[in-house]
Amino acid sequence: MKGDPRYNSPLVEQLTNRVMRCGKKSLARRIVYGAIEKVSEILGKGDPMDFMLAALENIRPKLEVKSRRVGGATYQVPMEVPYQRQIGLAFRWLVLAADKRKGTMAEGLANELLDAYNNTGEVVKKKEEVHRMAQANRAFAHFRWS
Repeated sequence: MKGDPRYNSPLVEQLTNRVMRCGKKSLARRIVYGAIEKVSEILGKGDPMDFMLAALENIRPKLEVKSRRVGGATYQVPMEVPYQRQIGLAFRWLVLAADKRKGTMAEGLANELLDAYNNTGEVVKKKEEVHRMAQANRAFAHFRWS
């Protein structure tokens, strides 16, 4: 995947695509760039991409549960999440949480990114909930195949 025009980052481009609705990419870019600028203004230090990577690292799920049907019973089997899916899930949760917040989408996204950077907020709770579910079902890990 190519990077976005401003930061030349595939991650920012992926976030832009996740924010985009009805093919309005220029509006989605304005929202994402506005959120990144607002957060870097609040933090007032370093490269905005370093901040984005740190926030993403705090919200990427490493484990998740998948349903496996074995002998008529369905088990929630914990599995490691591939890197691309980790990023996809993280951005999906980030955009949904930002959408729920009051105010503009750019403000909500900025606040969610800031919360993710500080390891707090709704998206981090979601990640921890998924990890907790995987830990609770680790007794079924031996069903992990295919």
